[in-house]
Amino acid sequence: MTNPSPRGTYLTIAEVLRARIAEGMYPDGMPSEAEIGREFGVARTTVRRALRALEEAGDVTTVAGVGRQVSGAPQMAPYKQIVTDLLDRIRTGDLPAGARLPSEAELSATYKVSRGTVRRAVHELEGAGHVQAHHGVGRFVSPTS
Repeated sequence: MTNPSPRGTYLTIAEVLRARIAEGMYPDGMPSEAEIGREFGVARTTVRRALRALEEAGDVTTVAGVGRQVSGAPQMAPYKQIVTDLLDRIRTGDLPAGARLPSEAELSATYKVSRGTVRRAVHELEGAGHVQAHHGVGRFVSPTS
């Protein structure tokens, strides 16, 4: 059995992470608990205590579907980012009326997300009338978009 880390290690980790946040090292979000644990050689519970201390201090926030983000950083769920990007492409004419949307697999690979996340984004576009599904053929930009 390895030796447990000294009492208060989570505070030391929290201070190191806080300094990195101040330096702007995490613009795309905090590393995972596992990554932090490997870096500092501590258990996940110690990492969670450090992150909780940062959240309580207001340095970090947790965003559902995104993860831990530096407070004040732009926070958007992955499916909303896909919706925004596809709407921009429709509005700029990159995806004109009648154009076929990329497949779920293509969008999943492009955005590095699961197909469920892509489905949620496309479903939202369908619900808003920007996209129409043709069973067995694909999804197409609505003529009214």
